Amino acid sequence: MRKLATFRDITDIIPIPDADSIECAIVDGGWQVVVRKGNYQKGDHVIFIEIDSWVPTEIAPFLSKGKEPKEYNGVKGERLRTVKLRKQISQGLILSCHEYPQVNSCGKDDDLSEVLGIIKWEPEIPANLRGKIIGNFPSFIPKTDQERVQNLSFEIAQWNNNKETWEVTEKLDGSSMTVYFHNDVFGVCSRNFDLAMEEGNSFWRVAINKNLETTLKEMCAYYGKSLALQGELVGPGIQKNLYALSDLDFFVFDIYDINSGSYIPSNMRLNLIKMFNLNSVPVFAPITFDGNMDITSLLRLAEDKSLLNNKSEREGLVFKNMNHPNISFKAISNKFLLKNEG
Repeated sequence: MRKLATFRDITDIIPIPDADSIECAIVDGGWQVVVRKGNYQKGDHVIFIEIDSWVPTEIAPFLSKGKEPKEYNGVKGERLRTVKLRKQISQGLILSCHEYPQVNSCGKDDDLSEVLGIIKWEPEIPANLRGKIIGNFPSFIPKTDQERVQNLSFEIAQWNNNKETWEVTEKLDGSSMTVYFHNDVFGVCSRNFDLAMEEGNSFWRVAINKNLETTLKEMCAYYGKSLALQGELVGPGIQKNLYALSDLDFFVFDIYDINSGSYIPSNMRLNLIKMFNLNSVPVFAPITFDGNMDITSLLRLAEDKSLLNNKSEREGLVFKNMNHPNISFKAISNKFLLKNEG
């Protein structure tokens, strides 16, 4: 589960050119946050709140900038998003621990979200994606949500030292979709729910049109295990249809072995996708961390045009460890966020 608010350390303070009253704080070697000059120092232990958090007004009234606060899920407050101030990217919010005594009883690795009343902001789900819910997302399949690269400075140092090699795929801007065949049951899921077959639901529509039930049953028989296909649903009515597709499509980015509780390695996944005539998310050449890879260079790699539509910025990249398929992370393009987060 993503921790939206945590205790962190400021590892550096960087001046912003031509800015008299603001500077950039680096949080744990990853996140860059614009702060008022002099408010924080290198080494300060702080509360850090990630982007896509909905922050209640009583926690940070200044976010509303003197205007009436917005409301989301019955909570008055504001959403944290990626912004640029004086040409400096800023992502998230830093708060002084001393000003929020309610966190005093929390441990260093605790999620502070509930204590501070912070919830995750999600865009409104359009009617074609809601569907009739059978139940929550199946517990025997992991949800599709990799850690962001900005939270992995320590791990990246280890991966550089070990010279780990990574499969690199494009992260598509759509809606997460999972189909599974387990204990003779075929299921279709959104990011959070197992959905009933229903006319007008986009997940089921593409599952039927792409004949995914038959395909997955045949794949399970071939592989000898229960499997789940996880991918991105893209096309008309999904986000902004950045890829200008004329119809819905499903691009696979993972195949999960339900029996062993692990993801199938990259080469085997790509072979199965090809063998059963499925679409894969765009795949790039593997990358080996050679000792010089860092958060900045990975974020820079994420910024380019989509391979599905060279007129659109790609959302980012996903990195999967070639030797340990269950280890993965994502680098989201800041160009994409600045252009499409509004």
